[in-house]
Amino acid sequence: MNKPSAPRDEKVKQLRLIEIDQIIRSGSYPNATSLRKHFEVSRATIMRDIEFLRDRYNAPLEYDYVKNGYYYTDPTFFVQSVMLSEAELFSVSVIQPLLEQYKNTPLEASVKNIFSKLTDMLPHEVSMDTTFIGKDITFISDPLPEIDDDTFTQVFKAMRTHHTISFAYRALNRSEYADHRANPYHVLCQKGNWYMLAYDFNHDRMTTFSLARFKGISIEENTFTVPADFDPHRYFDSSFGVWNTNEEPVKIELLFSKEINTYILERNWHETQELRQNDDGTVYLSFMSNQLQETLHWVMHFGSAVRVLNPPTLAEQVRKEAKKILSLY
Repeated sequence: MNKPSAPRDEKVKQLRLIEIDQIIRSGSYPNATSLRKHFEVSRATIMRDIEFLRDRYNAPLEYDYVKNGYYYTDPTFFVQSVMLSEAELFSVSVIQPLLEQYKNTPLEASVKNIFSKLTDMLPHEVSMDTTFIGKDITFISDPLPEIDDDTFTQVFKAMRTHHTISFAYRALNRSEYADHRANPYHVLCQKGNWYMLAYDFNHDRMTTFSLARFKGISIEENTFTVPADFDPHRYFDSSFGVWNTNEEPVKIELLFSKEINTYILERNWHETQELRQNDDGTVYLSFMSNQLQETLHWVMHFGSAVRVLNPPTLAEQVRKEAKKILSLY
């Protein structure tokens, strides 16, 4: 019969140590005999485990000769041990870079603090099934705008307590800040960019505000009630992002050149998409969306490798944008 591999032996030992620790903390005063029978191993193995607990984990382990068993002199002690599989280690290794969407917000410090607390709970030695290390993976993220801590905190507080806010805001096409009053209904994060959907008193309608463009926010005493028919999904497309519109979705149809057909075919671009390759190698893609401005930006980055088939308004926007680009050169 083949002997178990060394890594498996170590894993079994680690699991046994964790259970021995639990039995001791239960107050049942186990001894070598009872533990040997419980785990169906030799007395020598149990004694090595006991010494391992003392030497490697600094366990405050003593033997009570009256109760004929082991106990901890410090009742708060426990073995801090985590067994990480390859999949679990991979998750831990890559999850922190994925939290880039919280960068430049107050949540960044909170997330880092949580990770520090989790790290402190781990033992000095962590058992794992692999030598995989997260440094083998790199994430490239988009540059993110700075968001003032007070803006982030106050927006969420006002949204939670249903209070009107006052603030100065610089629109995308403006060089100066303008005063605004709004009732914040919903906050969303698009690829690390944070937005507020709010009723805007200045324009008497729903408006999308970027939190990075706020200045001098304050919470008013006035309260509000979110309308029962408010649906935040009317103002953004989970696949293509957020723009200041609540128009009805239209069918967008695109034709991609065969030079990038594999790239287009291998991805799920939209939850409503229809995707197929034509006989000539070109790829047809259609989906429903009301975010024409965001779709325009996405289409433009493909350059001449895509043609808009529908709607005509999107095709016209592409033509106008192409003329603007051409005029620069």
